[in-house]
Amino acid sequence: MTAGIHLPQAGPASSGDAMTRAAVLAEDLGYADVWVSDHVAVPTGAEYPPSAYIYEPLVALTWVAACTHRVGLGTTVLVLPMRNPLVLAKMVASIDQLSNGRIILGIAAGWLEAEFDALGVPFVERGARTDEAIEIMKRVWTDDHITADFPVHGARFVSMRTKPQPTGHVPLWVGGHADVALARAIRVGDGWHGAFLSPEQTGRRVKKLRAERPESSFQISMRTRWDALEDDHDIILAEIDHYQEVGVTHLVPEPRQRTADGYLRAIEAQADLLRRAGVTMTG
Repeated sequence: MTAGIHLPQAGPASSGDAMTRAAVLAEDLGYADVWVSDHVAVPTGAEYPPSAYIYEPLVALTWVAACTHRVGLGTTVLVLPMRNPLVLAKMVASIDQLSNGRIILGIAAGWLEAEFDALGVPFVERGARTDEAIEIMKRVWTDDHITADFPVHGARFVSMRTKPQPTGHVPLWVGGHADVALARAIRVGDGWHGAFLSPEQTGRRVKKLRAERPESSFQISMRTRWDALEDDHDIILAEIDHYQEVGVTHLVPEPRQRTADGYLRAIEAQADLLRRAGVTMTG
């Protein structure tokens, strides 16, 4: 098992300086990667996300890429159908090139209908848009002089070129807990990235995933709400063991601290717990 950490990208603890300090600390502590979340617009009174103050994820990753050298740079998760896939492919490839191949693209189809409405993207098309967007991105990352039609997005390529391409293969970790999301991860993903499920809930999904994707290179990742400054350490350690038992290979804890200094202390404390549980951190 390896582990990353969510950066202070949203809410009162977030700032450019906080993300820089957290990313550098995570790299020094041996975390495998650092992660950011995605929401463009949040309706007033929404139960989740807890804050509408969220730095744009790819901008945030570009920012921390410039101050780090080793850690992977992940999205947990990018809402793919809300974005133009050609522009997104260019942005991801650019970050990958500038960071020497460190990006991990976690994606999902999304769930917040009001956010789609604000962007003028049909919510009912999110599944089809997700699948075609993945097809477009993979095509432009690996091909050149492309001629193709993509009807869901109404896009036509006639001998199109889009450079730079990524330094190598961009890992695509598919999020979502429904059967359709698991099927997408099996079909086109390099891993599955869940969020906030119990070990028991996770285990049922891991069985479905491993039945079709048994290879060790296929990652099973889970984002958690652990805060090592506030939560019982014995409970966290027990849950880490339980996640390992059900087949999780990667963890992304997300501290809940509301100040930058508190967030950094939580990152340090979480690293200690992960090592106590036998997590190898960087793999």
